[in-house]
Amino acid sequence: MIQVTAFKWVPPFAQGSVRDIRVRWALEEAGLGYDDQLIGFEDQSTPAYRARQPFGQVPAFSDGKVEMFESGAIVLYIAQNSDQLMPADDAGRAMVMTWLFAASNTVEPLVQQLGGIDLFHADQAWAKERRPQVETMLRKRLTDLQTALGDRRWFANDRFSAADILMTHVLRDLRHCDILADYPALRDYVARAEARPAFRRALEDQLKPFRINEPA
Repeated sequence: MIQVTAFKWVPPFAQGSVRDIRVRWALEEAGLGYDDQLIGFEDQSTPAYRARQPFGQVPAFSDGKVEMFESGAIVLYIAQNSDQLMPADDAGRAMVMTWLFAASNTVEPLVQQLGGIDLFHADQAWAKERRPQVETMLRKRLTDLQTALGDRRWFANDRFSAADILMTHVLRDLRHCDILADYPALRDYVARAEARPAFRRALEDQLKPFRINEPA
């Protein structure tokens, strides 16, 4: 049985963003069942968990054949065995992998920089000075991304793929602000992905433990 680690609870700003949702979504799209193994913050530094996830993060993944960590690598592993997430031809697979890494390496760093400033350091002088620079760089990247998407529905070969799981997750982390409103094609792209039944199931499966384990 596939097992995926996830947190029992996280603060509201992180709910829907914790990276186990990427793996949950990929498994839902691929039609694969799984068990989530819920951990608390106190479990992150234990030797047993660090043996599975050296950085104490989530998710860790096992399927009886492999043990993995790093959500992007796990999604790619699932996709390589799923017609729903990865095409069979070499050119199609290469394009999916290209956009998957573009989401992680080209788009996400700037999204995370802005989120870090807005959510954790907004009142600090250095953050107020730095934020306009980060936003300018992010907006340039989003302009390029929207141009690359063009009039297609999805990024790789115009069919939903593992690349869209990562790209959507990255762009959803801008929901604390209104930047995506200025990029209608990207805004509609995210809405289209969020409307997929597999995403809705994955999101609900992540959120359910947070409701149950919410601190008093």
